[in-house]
Amino acid sequence: MNDSNASFAIETKGMNFFYESFHAVIDLDMRIAKNRVTAIIGPSGCGKSTALRSFNRMNDLIPGTRVEGEILFNGMDIYDPSVDPVRLRRWIGMVFQKPNPFPKSVRENIAWGARINGFKGDLDELVETSLKKVYLWDEVKDKLKKSAYDLSGGQQQRLCIARAIAVEPEILLMDEPTSALDPISSGKIEDLMTELKERYTIIVVTHNMQQAGRVSDDTAFFLNGVLVEMGETSDIFFNPKDKRTENYISGRFG
Repeated sequence: MNDSNASFAIETKGMNFFYESFHAVIDLDMRIAKNRVTAIIGPSGCGKSTALRSFNRMNDLIPGTRVEGEILFNGMDIYDPSVDPVRLRRWIGMVFQKPNPFPKSVRENIAWGARINGFKGDLDELVETSLKKVYLWDEVKDKLKKSAYDLSGGQQQRLCIARAIAVEPEILLMDEPTSALDPISSGKIEDLMTELKERYTIIVVTHNMQQAGRVSDDTAFFLNGVLVEMGETSDIFFNPKDKRTENYISGRFG
């Protein structure tokens, strides 16, 4: 799936998204750089999570939705009829707002996902390696046969990240991944994002301005379904070009 000619992990061209007659994302032209953390910020209902879920076609599961324009992954239009959305999600993984481990053991949460994606190697080694990548191995190595539901919320979220990266995706989508977690667990997830970008492209939707400032290389500001401004995080936060961005960052609305 790697394409060295594609400069961006995700590129949208004139992308529009509708829930029935509601126009949720409007004329989106956006480029997500590879191996960076891109934060998508904006007030509730501005289209940021809708845009994120479009990047691996999770919105396909919602009745009455439709998309127009192009979303390119490594130069391939992901909405082309020849693209299998299930296979696409193997390359573009997703971590949700609330931890959603499978109702299985800690080990099987990683092994099962890898198995159904055709993994032929040593599953025990994969489980250990994946858990070590998210700094969870030492905490759960004696609990591998226990239910994932026995873990704390922060541990469950890291398990979900381990499950996502076990199948070696290229992109990790994160939709408010720390909003349900305590500050210590949130800090661990933030540290993980910074480390994982060495291997993956990370796109995170967050309401937390401070978090966006801490973890992201690039920031995109959405308002009323429109991408107002996008650039390096330092520029967006300290030298925005659009007054609406400045007003949002400074807390005048949102």
